[in-house]
Amino acid sequence: MVNSTELTNNTTTKVMSTPMIVITIVLALMVLFFVIYVYLMVIILNVFFTSPQVRETTRYILFIHMLFNDAIYLLFSFMLFILSISGILFPVPICLVIASFTTCSFIITPYNLAVMSLERYAAICHPLRHAELCTAQRSNLAIAFIWIMGMIPQLANVIVYCCFADSRSFNFKIICDWKLMTVSNVQVVIRNFTDIVGFSTVTMIIAYTYVKVTFVARRMDSGNFASKAGKTILRHMFQLLLSMLAFTTLITETYLTPYFKYLPFVNFFLVMCLPRCVSPFIYGMRDEVFGKPMRKFYLIASIRLLH
Repeated sequence: MVNSTELTNNTTTKVMSTPMIVITIVLALMVLFFVIYVYLMVIILNVFFTSPQVRETTRYILFIHMLFNDAIYLLFSFMLFILSISGILFPVPICLVIASFTTCSFIITPYNLAVMSLERYAAICHPLRHAELCTAQRSNLAIAFIWIMGMIPQLANVIVYCCFADSRSFNFKIICDWKLMTVSNVQVVIRNFTDIVGFSTVTMIIAYTYVKVTFVARRMDSGNFASKAGKTILRHMFQLLLSMLAFTTLITETYLTPYFKYLPFVNFFLVMCLPRCVSPFIYGMRDEVFGKPMRKFYLIASIRLLH
C-alpha cells in the first residue's frame, strides 16, 4: 500500500518530459470535470440548505460531507499536480501540512461510505430505532470521528518525520512528495497499516450491511424500500472499489509505462481524480430529492450542446 499524495506526486515527477499538448489536454479535462462537479455540487447544496427536512436527515448530511471532502481532495490534488509539473518547490513544513491534509482527505471518503452503509442498515434492520440512532447531532459526531480517524495516522507521520529528520531539512524546498519526506521505516509501516486496516474494515462493513439488508428485503412482503437500500449500499461498494483503484497506480506505472508513456497522466486523471468526480452522479441522480434538479441541469446542458 502507498500514500495517496505519494501516488499523485509520483505521477507528476514521471511526466516532466511529456509533450505540452498532452499536458494541456489532461489539464483541460480535469478542469472541465471539476467545473461540472462544482456546478452539480452547487445544485445539491441549494436543495440541501433550502429544505429543513433534508438538512436534518442523516444520509443527506453524510452525502453532503462526502461531496465537500471530495471537492477538497480534488482541489488539492490538482494544485499539487500543476505545481509539481511546473517544478515549483515548497518549504518542507508547508509540504508536510499539505501532504498530510490531502492524504487525510483521500482516506476519509471510504470511512464516510462505511458510515452511510451503517445508516442504511439501521433504517432497514432496526427501523424502530432508526430515528433515535440516526439524528443530525449524531451525524455530526460521526463526521468528527471520521476526521479524527483520518488525521491520527497523518499526525503520527509528521511526528515521526520531526523526530528522525535532520533539523536542517526544515529549511529545504522540495517538490511536495511523501517519498521525499520518508525518513524512517516507521512512516512506511504507519501508512501500510492505515491503508490495509482501514480499507479492509470499510469493505467488511459495507459487505455485512449489504448482506443483512438483502436478507431483510427477501423476508419482507413489500421489500421495495429495503431493495432500494441494498442498491444504495452496492453503490457504496462500487465507489469504494473506485477509490481502491488508486493503489494500482504504482504497479501499473512500474511495469506498463515503457509501453505507454502517457500512462502516468491517464492514471492521475482516470484513477485518482475521476472516481471522486462521479459521486454526484452515482448518488444524486438516483435520489428522489436531488435527482429532479440534477436531471433538469442535464437536460438543459444537452439542449445547449445540440444547439
